[in-house]
Amino acid sequence: MVMNCNRVEHFEESTMKIQTEIPIHQVRLPPQRTSLHKLKQRLSEIFFPDDPLHRFKNQPSFTKFLLTLQFLFPIFQWGSQYNLKLLRSDIVSGLTIASLSIPQGISYAKLANLPPIIGLYSSFVPPLIYALLGSSRHVGVGPVSIASLVMGSMLSESVSFTKDPTLYLQLAFTATFVAGLFQSSLGILRLGFVIDFLSKATLVGFMAGAAIIVSLQQLKGLLGIVHFTNKMQIIPVLLSVYNQKNEWSWQTIVMGFGFLAFLLTTRHISLRKPKLFWASAAAPLTSVILSTILVFLLRNKTHQISVIGHLSKGVNPPSANLLYFNGPYLALAIKTGIVTGILSLTEGIAVGRTFAALKNYQVDGNKEMMAIGIMNIAGSCTSCYVTTGSFSRTAVNYNAGAQTAVSNIIMASAVLVTLLFLMPLFYYTPNVVLATIIIAAVIGLIDYQAAYKLWKVDKLDFLACMCSFFGVLFLSVPLGLSIAVAISVFKILLHVSRPNTLVLGNIPGTQIFHNINQYKEALRVPSFLILAVESPIYFANSTYLRERILRWVREEEERIKENNGNALKCIILDMTAVTAIDTSGLETLGELRKMLEKRSLQFVLVNPVGNVMEKLHMSKVLDTFGFKGVYLTVGEALADISTSEKAEP
Repeated sequence: MVMNCNRVEHFEESTMKIQTEIPIHQVRLPPQRTSLHKLKQRLSEIFFPDDPLHRFKNQPSFTKFLLTLQFLFPIFQWGSQYNLKLLRSDIVSGLTIASLSIPQGISYAKLANLPPIIGLYSSFVPPLIYALLGSSRHVGVGPVSIASLVMGSMLSESVSFTKDPTLYLQLAFTATFVAGLFQSSLGILRLGFVIDFLSKATLVGFMAGAAIIVSLQQLKGLLGIVHFTNKMQIIPVLLSVYNQKNEWSWQTIVMGFGFLAFLLTTRHISLRKPKLFWASAAAPLTSVILSTILVFLLRNKTHQISVIGHLSKGVNPPSANLLYFNGPYLALAIKTGIVTGILSLTEGIAVGRTFAALKNYQVDGNKEMMAIGIMNIAGSCTSCYVTTGSFSRTAVNYNAGAQTAVSNIIMASAVLVTLLFLMPLFYYTPNVVLATIIIAAVIGLIDYQAAYKLWKVDKLDFLACMCSFFGVLFLSVPLGLSIAVAISVFKILLHVSRPNTLVLGNIPGTQIFHNINQYKEALRVPSFLILAVESPIYFANSTYLRERILRWVREEEERIKENNGNALKCIILDMTAVTAIDTSGLETLGELRKMLEKRSLQFVLVNPVGNVMEKLHMSKVLDTFGFKGVYLTVGEALADISTSEKAEP
């Protein structure tokens, strides 16, 4: 009790000091603007936050033409400064990622239930287009595991790739076209924020679940099983593995686990010693070469080991005539295209930004969307399926010393040589090695350290991660993705509809007011309740805020009664963090003022920002508060109200 009295006396002394030192400033309205000007500024902030046209200002016509070329084709930005030294680095890195992209392309095509040759086609045309349009210097383009898995699982639910391979191929190309159209549209319309609805937490869970499903699906090749389930859920896959144990081939198992151990060992070495990145980069192609030679030499004794078989030579044949725009499966192709488009776009932009940050340059998200979208549209017409920036290829490209996007051109050239001359060499390549390459690649997507960090930092994020993880494992990949998006949206709605509110106290000896729970030395102000709202006030949270503020008032009155403190006289609402308000929020403030006034409690506002102040004025709510109802700082509000009370007889 004595301590409380001392704290009160100490604050009363501080308040007297504030009263003599703080001048009272009037809260001003922002400059008047027309509705058209407000709309223009708002749209500019939404769609053009980076002001992409600023470089064109006050430039002559010819310079504007050159800048336009550089804006549309980033290759013109660095092309004029290109030299032999840069070319030497790009050749090394391009050939290095080619050694990875060739076996990965074949493997990922099989993951999407497509002919293996489609994976090589997809590693030839898209990288060339990205080299012209992409803004990243390090991104390695090609098929990726998650998009391949999603495409394969979604299309296989309705169309059998074994019974009707032509229709399946048509739908794959059409889904790729839709994905590209969707991606480029987001870039052109500058709607990239759409992909932000996939939060980091949900992506961690989704990727881990998908990686496990991908790995389990490869048990078919790893164990030599012929009759295997097409379902993607964990339980049917494990049951299929058990029920078909009579088909297990010991030869396949020995070869598979041997090469898997080799791939995982080289991956571990590269992670421990980044300078040995080439070990994991060359391991897949080395595995393909060694296993092919081994099966060829023992072809009379290894009949149980299935091989790829014949792959036709030649460059990508045109496939525009195979696009499926009319028929009962069009909706399936559109849905598959949008889902794979979102996933590949998310991965591609994230990869580009990650490695750009390491070299201190920026990647334009909207340009990346257009580049990835256009290369998928072109790819769908040249026998390619969905491609994007691959994390594994990009990491290898970066570590190999890539300097520009020319490394993608070098990689595509190596793939072209393979398509034209080396395809017969893959005849005896065993499918089991392709399965091990996929398993080794997707294991890196299981980021248990990120999941643990989510648990330590944010339990709600961890819950979202686990929901998307188990959704993929036990329901399906598309449903798991839907759960991930739904949880992300729910989290946004939760934060908007239930914003944080705080009780502020004064830090002794200062004019600073902070959360009393965060700063234990912060003192409550006798007769005052100082609250802060850390959110815009919208229709979605206005009712909650009214009820929560009234509850704060009730709890404060109960606390004062228990401690025999000074009666509550004034509630101060700090609106510094209220960045926006709508009509429902304005009505809530008016209602709160009336309700508190009936209880003989004064209600004042502190530091409403420009657009909030403007709406308070236009709605006439400001008139109800009066001149003594709005202050610039909490300290000024306390000083003025305390002085006014003492001046009253």
